[in-house]
Amino acid sequence: MTGVQDGAEALRHKQKMAKRKAAQDAEVAAKTITQRGLLIVHTGKGKGKSTAAFGLLLRALGHEWPCGVVQFVKGAWDTGERRAFARFSEFLSWHTMGEGFTWETQDRARDMAAAVTAWAKARELMTDPKIKLLVLDELNIALRYDYLPVAEVVATLRARRLDLHIVVTGRNATPEMLEAADLVTEMSLVKHHFAAGVKAQEGIEF
Repeated sequence: MTGVQDGAEALRHKQKMAKRKAAQDAEVAAKTITQRGLLIVHTGKGKGKSTAAFGLLLRALGHEWPCGVVQFVKGAWDTGERRAFARFSEFLSWHTMGEGFTWETQDRARDMAAAVTAWAKARELMTDPKIKLLVLDELNIALRYDYLPVAEVVATLRARRLDLHIVVTGRNATPEMLEAADLVTEMSLVKHHFAAGVKAQEGIEF
């Protein structure tokens, strides 16, 4: 009986997957836009927002896309991603322009000046017709602290070239940013080792 039962189960699985494939194929066929630059937002209290953006960056570089990175706020640490992506300098324009999180600098005017400079670099890269993917790391933090005018930033991102993909990271994305985005992923905090007393570790956090 086991062989009969196994055969029946295999047949049911095949039929189920055939139906699923037909539905999936129909859904894909209904999509008519083949290429469009996306505004992608990674936000939320959970770990992994920048990590996911850098994973997407790596994928793009694998296709030899010219890419850019502007890091807002961050800048104080020598990170593994900065070292690793330095090997892709032929295709990647990397700019770390922050001076550390605001609780480290404790100087609002200085933080705002750094954010303004970083945003100017971001706008410069947006006008480069060669760049296909631009990561604006921790831009949401700069907007959260009102270092930059939200309306102006979002309007500029909306007006991007049709073939330019932009990834914005950082917790507490503004409602305006969320509304403008094509794709939003929220990283939810379920559990974090920091709460158990584990400090930031090389290769994991930086």
